[in-house]
Amino acid sequence: MRNEKAPLVSTEFTELIKHDRLAGKRSSDRRSMGTSLYDLVGRPAARSPLDRREAVMRRTSKLVRFCVILVALGMVLALAGCASSGGGTAATTTGTPGGTAGAVKIALLLPESKTARYETQDKPLFTAKVKELDPTAEILYSNANQDATQQQAQADAALTNGAKVLVLDPVDSASAASIVKKANAAGVPVIAYDRLITGAPIDAYISFDNEQVGKLQGQALLTKLLASSGGKKPRVIMINGSPTDNNATLFKKGAHSVLDGKVDIVAEYDTPDWSPDKAQTEMDQAITKVGKAGFDGVLAANDGTGGGAIAAMKAAGIDPKTKPVTGQDAELPAIQRILLGEQYMTIYKAIKAEASTAAEMAVALAQGKSLPTTLTVVKVNNGTKDVASVLLKPVTVMTDTIKATVVSDGFWTVAQIANTPALQAAAKAAGIQ
Repeated sequence: MRNEKAPLVSTEFTELIKHDRLAGKRSSDRRSMGTSLYDLVGRPAARSPLDRREAVMRRTSKLVRFCVILVALGMVLALAGCASSGGGTAATTTGTPGGTAGAVKIALLLPESKTARYETQDKPLFTAKVKELDPTAEILYSNANQDATQQQAQADAALTNGAKVLVLDPVDSASAASIVKKANAAGVPVIAYDRLITGAPIDAYISFDNEQVGKLQGQALLTKLLASSGGKKPRVIMINGSPTDNNATLFKKGAHSVLDGKVDIVAEYDTPDWSPDKAQTEMDQAITKVGKAGFDGVLAANDGTGGGAIAAMKAAGIDPKTKPVTGQDAELPAIQRILLGEQYMTIYKAIKAEASTAAEMAVALAQGKSLPTTLTVVKVNNGTKDVASVLLKPVTVMTDTIKATVVSDGFWTVAQIANTPALQAAAKAAGIQ
């Protein structure tokens, strides 16, 4: 007679016990083990061979379903693991989906994020222009965060992913030649963006007249220092850019062509990675070397290095308003420092024009066409060939030209610039508000 008590274990577990019985487990064996599971759940009634066969089939069906669930779960976990692998803080890689299957893929490979312009200006402006020219295009975006090896890996990934053109702003202008060679082997054209890639057969180059940038910085600083030198030779500290950046070499060359012989360069540094922190350390060292009164101005290659130099002066008790400092890129903090009198000048490079021109080049080459005939193309030799290039004009920005340059172009708004009472007062005095 079947025990009518509610079972203390699951039905599946009871089925396993039944299977034990079918396998020949006898009561004498169970008694030797002490209290049996049958004592807990009740002894099942005897079944016919057909009943036993059906029970086994049901149990087998459950086992199969269980295994299928396990396999499916394993596949989901594996896919999730693949999706999350390869991440980290060393670099950024994203994709902008295209609208249709078979759309062209354009890779934009930028070098670093310490210079604010790349993420806030170059990337969105380039993307917008590409989408305007070809709404179906897919943009494969990567930022190497100043890691040349990582940029190489990002370029390889873009080629593997089917990029039809690489728009490459190199971390290291010389070592980027290996990226160009791989792209050439795959039949993919390369556009050097902002920084010239040397020693490799690139297809196009878009930037500014970078030697002229250095000349403008040098001339602005020299004019300012001579006006207050009292006939003495001004003393200058030079904080240059990254030694691996070909543009930094050109900036330095342009500045020296103006300053050499007219000022005494009392200290000079090349700043790895364009790091503002390293620039501040270099300026600390220069102040220690020449003393607080041992220099009259600072030729800083960009706004980041200029900001580092100004921070070092403040920490040393030096009023930056008494030591003119140059810059480049018209970054928002630099424009604000100029309004407050802490930085003397910057160089405005119309990044919208640069990014838009790069997009025009990229879409044309990705579609197998020649460069647009609307572009003013010159030839720039990169050590391997005369490269079809577009060089845009840099512009000096001081307090009295902020409104006519960065504000007029919509690069920064008045609200963005004058966001404190002190800046609002300075903007009003400068005629910006």
